[in-house]
Amino acid sequence: MSLADIKADLKALVAEKSCGPIFIRLSWHDAGVYSTGKLAGGCPNAAMRFTDAGEGTFGANAGLPTVALDLLKPITEKYVSAGVISNADLWTLAANVGIEAMGGPAIPTRFGRKDAASSAASVESQVGRLPDGDKGTDHLREIFHPKGFTDKDIVALSGAHTVGKCHADRSGFDGKWTENHLSFDNSYFTEMLAKEYADEVTAQGCPQKAHKATGTIMLISDLALLEAPYRETVELYAKDQEAFFKDFTAAWVKLQENGCEGLSDTL
Repeated sequence: MSLADIKADLKALVAEKSCGPIFIRLSWHDAGVYSTGKLAGGCPNAAMRFTDAGEGTFGANAGLPTVALDLLKPITEKYVSAGVISNADLWTLAANVGIEAMGGPAIPTRFGRKDAASSAASVESQVGRLPDGDKGTDHLREIFHPKGFTDKDIVALSGAHTVGKCHADRSGFDGKWTENHLSFDNSYFTEMLAKEYADEVTAQGCPQKAHKATGTIMLISDLALLEAPYRETVELYAKDQEAFFKDFTAAWVKLQENGCEGLSDTL
């Protein structure tokens, strides 16, 4: 039971189930609760696997303790139950394998995250820790700057929306951001700049922006990146995919390691 075995099983799962995007969301929402200042603490600890209270019940995490963890269950039972890897490390690795399998950059993964023993290890709330899709640039800074991210990092991390889609029964938003939502590339930025989006409201009452001809969407928080000073970075990434991959990798690794200590390159 080696790291190569885990990666091979994850890669096969992503290929079979097209589940790379939800694994990215799983890792992001596990690690993304970290903050400093008024809201201190939080780290990737797989607290979401407990649904009696805490992070497993957050509205922002809808679908993750069920859909994502059900998909991972065979691999979890094979490797976590045997003590080879923690849940938190597995979620991190699953996202990174998924990114590369969908054509994105190879993300270095370090190990040693400790699993929460119960829902009591959750942070107090998603509010102020995870971003809302219906808010603009001030909100993005309020969420990301206390995590140690710059405005440029915000744009790079938002580029993960190049894959996946919103599900109305989870977030209230509905639709995919890009036309090829299983290809990890810079199309989030190229499409954002090239398309005209119109206001619409989902059946759940959530405001979003839609490109009628292709059915793709953008959230208010996405199109906020077209404002200064973010737009300059959007334009850079639209022209230079390698620049996006480089900056995304650095910001993504930082996100996945925030709040962790003593991580190692090996299991």
